[in-house]
Amino acid sequence: MATYRRVMLKLSGEALKSGSDLFDFDKVREMAGIIRDMHEVSPEIGIVIGAGNIWRGRQGPSASMDAVTADQMGMLGTVINCLCVADALRSAGLDAVVMSAVDMDRFCEPFNAMTARRYLSEGKVVLFAAGSGNPFFSTDTAVALRAIEMRSDVILMAKNIDGVYTADPRQDPTARLIPDITYTEALRLGLKVMDASAFQLCLDNHVPCIRVFALSDPRNLVRVLEGDPMGTVVHP
Repeated sequence: MATYRRVMLKLSGEALKSGSDLFDFDKVREMAGIIRDMHEVSPEIGIVIGAGNIWRGRQGPSASMDAVTADQMGMLGTVINCLCVADALRSAGLDAVVMSAVDMDRFCEPFNAMTARRYLSEGKVVLFAAGSGNPFFSTDTAVALRAIEMRSDVILMAKNIDGVYTADPRQDPTARLIPDITYTEALRLGLKVMDASAFQLCLDNHVPCIRVFALSDPRNLVRVLEGDPMGTVVHP
């Protein structure tokens, strides 16, 4: 029996690349196969993808750009990533739909919460592109917002670190992994689960669960759905 039926997955754009290439299609195909395996355990999957493989606006040479323009470029980057992953999912045998927070009818469907819920209930994988559709909000906020709108059972935050720690383990060797914590306690301790605005959304809207774990082995996505307690469970 599936631990979670309706899942909202946050993937980084970096999960799709290697070296200097924007896309490593072996990795994209591998990820599509893993999502197919996830779908066998949890049949309703929504995905929000970042754009870090394409664009990291307002950093480095682009730091002087107008913030709205830079964030708009990032939103477009997420659309490209969603189209790429949706194509790989279809090749893997899944029915995948891209819905964009910014209307671009020739490329993908405009986001509509009721339609997206119906697609999920029909077993389609729904990829939510263009973030929240607004500048100044990260894809963390987008995944929190879509999880609330879709009434998801869990948000999966697959990261380059294996959970939530008492401090940054890369800087503090005494930092300890926290296996289980409430939203209120994480907020009180100032722990980095996701962006502050996204985390507040989850707290205020009683998102049932956030799972934070490492993507160093992409199969962890399936293991978590099968009941593996790895990483950190954050809950009301």
